[in-house]
Amino acid sequence: MFFSKSFTTAVGAVFMLAGAASAFNGDATYYYTGLGNCGAYSKDTDFIVALSTKEYNNGAHCWQHIKVSYGGKTIDATVVDSCPGCSQYSIDLSPSAFQALAPLSAGRIPVTWSYA
Repeated sequence: MFFSKSFTTAVGAVFMLAGAASAFNGDATYYYTGLGNCGAYSKDTDFIVALSTKEYNNGAHCWQHIKVSYGGKTIDATVVDSCPGCSQYSIDLSPSAFQALAPLSAGRIPVTWSYA
C-alpha cells in the first residue's frame, strides 16, 4: 500500500507527541532503602525509586522501570516503593541513583521522568 509523504509525516508527528505526553516533571529527593511496599528488600546501592502515593496506585507500577533525567544525565530505576510525602510527579530515589544524577548535598533536584 502506498502512503503520501505528508500522511506518513503526520502519523510520525502524532507518535512523537504521544511519547512526549508520557514524560513527567517533578522533584527528586533520596531516601535510605529497606523493605519497600512492593514486598522486597533493597540496598542503598540499588537503582530504585519510590513513586508518589497517587502515582504508585496501590502497587500498579511495582517492578516497572523508569528513566530519570537531570542535568544531561539519565538513569534507569526500578519502582519498589511508594513515597507518601511526595507530590504526584515527584519521586524518591535510592542514594546511589540520586548520586548518579547529582551529589547528595543537592538534596532536591528538578527531574523529568517517564516509564521505560
